[in-house]
Amino acid sequence: MEFCPTCGMLLKYELPHFHLPARFFCPTCPYVSQIEQKVKIKRKQRLVKKEIDPIITQDDMKNAPKTDQAHCPDCGHNKASYIQFQTRSADEPMTINFTCEKCGKCWRED
Repeated sequence: MEFCPTCGMLLKYELPHFHLPARFFCPTCPYVSQIEQKVKIKRKQRLVKKEIDPIITQDDMKNAPKTDQAHCPDCGHNKASYIQFQTRSADEPMTINFTCEKCGKCWRED
């Protein structure tokens, strides 16, 4: 936000029009401030994405308890490993992550 040095009013922004550059102007007095293009990018910094470690690893699922009550949505096999954890507030049910023993498909039930 820019303020008028003469009267203290909040300056308004005027878009560039044809050959006129963008500028700030005071709505109450004749003050006008031209906007200069002083910002120059000297170099670009490449962002490096960090590798995300999985919350549930393959070793966790190998050591997890197994059930024969979960049906895989891909292959229809009824044996799966599962892990339960609380993702919402304490009065909500736990989230269960399943991994099919046959095809390795992962799915969850809330």
